[in-house]
Amino acid sequence: MFDRNKDKQDKPETSAAPAVESSYSSAPRPAAAASSGKSATLGATIKVKGDISGDENLLIEGQVEGTVNLASHELSIGKSGKVHADVTAKVIRIDGEVHGDITGKEKVFVSSTSTIKGNIITPKMTLEEGARFKGTIDIDPSHANGGASVASFKSGNPTDKTS
Repeated sequence: MFDRNKDKQDKPETSAAPAVESSYSSAPRPAAAASSGKSATLGATIKVKGDISGDENLLIEGQVEGTVNLASHELSIGKSGKVHADVTAKVIRIDGEVHGDITGKEKVFVSSTSTIKGNIITPKMTLEEGARFKGTIDIDPSHANGGASVASFKSGNPTDKTS
């Protein structure tokens, strides 16, 4: 009885696929990728000039110039990420640098390690103390539920710290 199970496990076709899957799923994933099975990463040495769009979550650790549009998915910009682009995604987390307008369909999270020059439009926002920001923030609930109320905050000083 044990030999029969052992033979099934020793087949290359059946044992190779689960080993790859288990090592992939046990690898650390970005916070944005945790909610969905599909995710992609642009590594720290990758430079992209052009438009990025897709149907999966994305972590950017490298450099991007152009536009990033992931309207139904999550975007994370890592600490080493430098994005010179207009960005649109369902949820956006910024730990690195962004020069361009940011549109979060559900939420934008700006960490204390980030530097942003541009305007942010989103229904929900978190801005950690220590973040460097120059631009406007438009908290617009109509993005999420069709409401009409709008609250705006403007900042012209790149060293402003807002919680």
